[in-house]
Parts: sequence; C-alpha cells; structure tokens
Amino acid sequence: MNGMQSLEEQWLSPSEALVEDMKRIDGDIMILGAGGKIGPSIARLTMQAIERAGLDKRVIAVSRFSEEGLVEQLNAEGIQTIVANILDDTQLQDLPEVENILYLAGQKFGTSSNEPYTWAMNTYLPGRVAEKFRKSRIVVYSTGNVYPFTPVGSGGATEEMRTDPVGEYGQSCLGRERMFQYFSSVYGTPILLYRLNYAIDFKYGVLLEVAKSVLNGKPLDVAMGHVNVIWQGDANEMAIRSLLHCESPSKVLNITGPETVSLRWLAQEFGRIFNTEPQFKGEEQPTALLSNAAESFRLFGYPRTTLKQMIGITAQWLLEGGKTINKPTHFQERKGEF
Repeated sequence: MNGMQSLEEQWLSPSEALVEDMKRIDGDIMILGAGGKIGPSIARLTMQAIERAGLDKRVIAVSRFSEEGLVEQLNAEGIQTIVANILDDTQLQDLPEVENILYLAGQKFGTSSNEPYTWAMNTYLPGRVAEKFRKSRIVVYSTGNVYPFTPVGSGGATEEMRTDPVGEYGQSCLGRERMFQYFSSVYGTPILLYRLNYAIDFKYGVLLEVAKSVLNGKPLDVAMGHVNVIWQGDANEMAIRSLLHCESPSKVLNITGPETVSLRWLAQEFGRIFNTEPQFKGEEQPTALLSNAAESFRLFGYPRTTLKQMIGITAQWLLEGGKTINKPTHFQERKGEF
C-alpha cells in the first residue's frame, strides 16, 4: 500500500459511532446520485460500516455513472450498482423500493448557462422522487446556499433562520427542499434536509483551492473572507447516521465544521507549510455564507477531523502529487452565479 492509499484509508474509514448506528438502521440503503464527487465515497463508507457491524444489508448505488471503471470498482467492493438516469421517469419508477434513501442528485456548476435543466434536476425531480419513495426514510442533500449571507461575527445561520438564497442555484435548491417538505407532510414520509457546506476531501474543496493558489503564487480573492469547512469523511458519516433522525414534518440540519475560518489565515497557514508568502486581492466583506451546525454536534458529536488536520492532509496530498478533481467550489461567489 502506498502512502496516498494509506492516507485515504486512515481518513475515510468508518468510526465506531457509525458502526453502532448502522446496527440501528433497519433495511437496505440506496444512494441516488452515487456518481460525482461525494457518491462513491459515501457508498464505500456505508458498505464498510455494514461489514464491520457484521450485518447483511444491501448498498445500492444509482447514477448515470459517466466515470469510466467506477461501476466495476463499486461492484467489486460489494456495492450493487444500477445505471439509470432518474430524470427519466420510467427509469425512476423501475428502481426497487428500499427502506432508506440518501438523495444526492442535483445540479450546481453550469447553472448560469443552463437554468432550465438546473430547475428540472433540483426542483422537479425531487417531487417525483418524494412520490416514488413515499414509504422510505430519506436524507436529502441540500446546501447552505439556501441561507442569506450573515455577519461574520454572528456564528452563522441556524436552522431557524429564514431562507433567502442568492441566485438561481440557491433558489432551485430551496425548491428541492420545498418539494420534499410538501410530500413529507402529505404522505408522512420521514425526511431530513441535510444542509452541507463546505465538504473537504483529498481531491477537491476550499482548502485545496486555497493551497493551490498559495503554492502557485496566485493572488487569493478574500472578498468572501470567511468560510465553514468539514472533512468529507465526517460529513458522510453524519449523512448516513441522519437516517436515524428523519422526521415528518421534515427535519432541517446544518452540517459543517465548528469554526468560522478566516480565508487569509488559511492562506498564511499554507504559506508557512510551503515556505512561501501568500498573495491577496480584494478586501474582506462584513458578511459571508456561514452556517451554525451546533444541532448536528448535539446529535453526532464534533467532527473527528480537526481544521489543522485537514490543512496538513491537504498540503501533504498536494505536495505528493495526489490526484485532484477540477471542480472548483466557487466558494468566493457573492452573486450566486455558478
């Protein structure tokens, strides 16, 4: 096993808390939208937790699976795959009934040039899915983009704050939530709306983008001067464990790290590691897209992976030439245009 494989195994393996909670989750688990950035890692984590718990449950991963070889990889790890475009209603209706659904399907990047498709994926499709799986427990991936910007010193938006998304992406994501909320009230479907921002992995995320800017000597725009981040492995665990907290009417839960992180400080930390002076442009604004995740910490405890650990992992991965995904988060976007 090389160093990068051991890094991934160390930081993406299931915790004992997840293994114990898996024993309490009745039935099989289906992941809708199991391709992309998050899907494969959450499918693998779910399977690993099931195996460590000594259970006989199926993990079913559903996606168009455009990445070459991914279906074969997941199948080899004991994950059942279904290749389907669930925006096609016939293919959606052909999916098996499953007790637990993790709903990851959605559209973000390219929204500004393809608004109709974004609304179809983010608002129309959720209504169809909510009807199809009305008898299931559903954890719905959403985003902190449904909130307005909040003052940097406020601690971020809580679940009780009124939504007020900036731009069509955030608006369509609020539409997704509203569809699931509606059908939860109509059918009594237990649902949890999982508002995530921003998840960090080896291959993508805010920390990687900041680190690359510093390492390559590119000026970092600090207008969106503060962010929240959480390690992808911790966020994945919370999503799976959220199946035990689905409710009707649906429950809303913010998922992110505990700190309001200064972008300038982040860059300076990477500069110290890389022995280079970060370059900056713009000035920090008094507001930012921030979430308060105190309720998730009450339910699940604090994330296992600390901010300093995330910084170290990211720097090591980058310096060792680890594979990255060229999908910028656009975390600096203040007009909601993705």
